[in-house]
Amino acid sequence: MSRKMKNKVITNLMIERIASEGKCVGHHEGKVVFVGNVAPGDVVDVRITKGKSSFMEGEAIRFHEYSKDRIEPFCSHFGTCGGCKWQHINYDLQKTYKRQQVLDQFQRIAKVPIPEVAPILGSAQTQYYRNKLDFTFSNKKWLTLDQIRSGEEFDRNALGFHIPKMFDKIIDIEHCYLQGGNSNDVRNSLREFALQNKLSFYDIREQVGLLRNLIIRTTSTGQTMVIVQFGENDPESITQVMEFLKVKFPEITSLLYVINTKGNETFHDLDLVTFAGLPYIEEEMEGLKFRVGPKSFYQTNSEQAYELYKVARDFAQLKGDEVVYDLYTGTGTIANFVAKQAKQVIGVEYVEAAIEDAKLNSQINGIENTLFYAGDMKDILNDEFIAKHAKPDVIITDPPRAGMDEKVVQMLLRLEAPTVVYVSCNPATQARDLALLGEKYQVEKIQPVDMFPQTYHVENVVRLTLKS
Repeated sequence: MSRKMKNKVITNLMIERIASEGKCVGHHEGKVVFVGNVAPGDVVDVRITKGKSSFMEGEAIRFHEYSKDRIEPFCSHFGTCGGCKWQHINYDLQKTYKRQQVLDQFQRIAKVPIPEVAPILGSAQTQYYRNKLDFTFSNKKWLTLDQIRSGEEFDRNALGFHIPKMFDKIIDIEHCYLQGGNSNDVRNSLREFALQNKLSFYDIREQVGLLRNLIIRTTSTGQTMVIVQFGENDPESITQVMEFLKVKFPEITSLLYVINTKGNETFHDLDLVTFAGLPYIEEEMEGLKFRVGPKSFYQTNSEQAYELYKVARDFAQLKGDEVVYDLYTGTGTIANFVAKQAKQVIGVEYVEAAIEDAKLNSQINGIENTLFYAGDMKDILNDEFIAKHAKPDVIITDPPRAGMDEKVVQMLLRLEAPTVVYVSCNPATQARDLALLGEKYQVEKIQPVDMFPQTYHVENVVRLTLKS
């Protein structure tokens, strides 16, 4: 962008609609202008921060008119914390835009004939719906402009979330509306204890400090897992912290810690220590128990995950004699969920630890018609594998945000399963894959599901059938 464009102010820009990733759109002199933290119907002055030949990006610096669809955000951290970008938009409109997002991506990217997109399945809970949150300790707390201008000295230790696009700045969270139970009490009490006892908060740049990360997981059955990540191996201080949590919160059913001196916060390759309770928590769905360990993936909205899986099972239309392939099976949640309605379910996942969880979940529930394999899908699904297990009647696929590897898509085309159920957390990559699958498949049903109220994210389920 030219220096002439940088910081240019566009006055009285009408915000027309919501675009991808939660930003809104207006038009100025034939160019699209993307603006964050506004709502359709707002009239604003915008300072341009980025520009290309066909579009510009900017920030609202003055509001002339507010949209009739605006509501008052309920969180004091809204606008600074990047967790809930749509709190200022009423929930019915959020659902409308999420459904529209699916339709737009399919029309723009998939370019295959589609049926009417069904009304989105909204979440019964629009607050306190998450079962897992990660909080970061930092000695570089984010300060507001008012705090900086005041000239006062502030304690820079914080426990909260990363400021968007700033890896080393953390907003100190007082109350988060994403997770219920004792989540807020655990976080605030641990921060207060650390400050009182002068325990060091992590410095991400220097990579030093005792307290690094806090993970809280809850279940619909009332169980709680707390994981504390330490940046230094200081046995005395670690015991001090963990004993405090054990005594202060006896309701924690799984209390663990990990020592991580690596350059990043991931701990899948590290050993965790169970300080108190069990090394796992259990979720329940239709009488099935799912064991969730500290490294296990489980859908972060438990109640809405049940609705999502019911849609997937309904789209599969199982009668009891089918062989089902469950690709990207994770810990086997969908595989075990549909097993009662199928002859056999075969789950494939590249993370070996997840496959061990999947096998364990089948065992816990007395399910004997599942098989699970760990490895790269495009290598596992070869002719020998198919000859051994029979071709699938139904394929359920639930890939990560990046979608399916093109070789996996080609494998699906070669397998020619009569029905494919595609579950996605990213309609854009789902649409891209559907464009390829359109060679042999037609889209029969589309069902968006809202797993994450107050955000622009949307889950989507598609039923595909072989063209006759």
